[in-house]
Amino acid sequence: MSDTSQIIHPIPPLYDADCKILILGSFPSVKSREAMFFYGHPQNRYWKLIARLFDESMPETIEEKKRLALSHHIAMWDTIRSCTITGSSDSSIRDVVPNDLSVILDHSKVERIFCNGAMSYKLYMKYIFPMTRIKAVKLPSTSPANAAFTLDRLAKEWDVIKKL
Repeated sequence: MSDTSQIIHPIPPLYDADCKILILGSFPSVKSREAMFFYGHPQNRYWKLIARLFDESMPETIEEKKRLALSHHIAMWDTIRSCTITGSSDSSIRDVVPNDLSVILDHSKVERIFCNGAMSYKLYMKYIFPMTRIKAVKLPSTSPANAAFTLDRLAKEWDVIKKL
């Protein structure tokens, strides 16, 4: 049996009424789908990066991760609602159905959208920007596959999320 299949995004969006920025990934990895929360792979640098940017302790539990994001007015979700994907590989993504971001945008103060990586940005611009008309900023991926970016280099690029 192949590990390529049409998968529906299993993780609900993270946001509250006070969120001002939205960070979008492309689609949750196998590890994130197993954990039922964003950036669940231990090698993904997302949580380490967010903690560093806001001078906070590294969150360990899902509840700590939620608190960290929401305390800094960060909403989180992904550009894709469902797709065909092999494992966790963004390059294998096909048959994309985008998420409807109005779920977040209509119930928060989100003014700025950031995409975690090139695939998220590409899909946002193709499928979602025509509806929202909110420009997104492409940030380098926190994935371990993006080995060209050290944590220091990611922090320099991602610092822009703090500027409201």
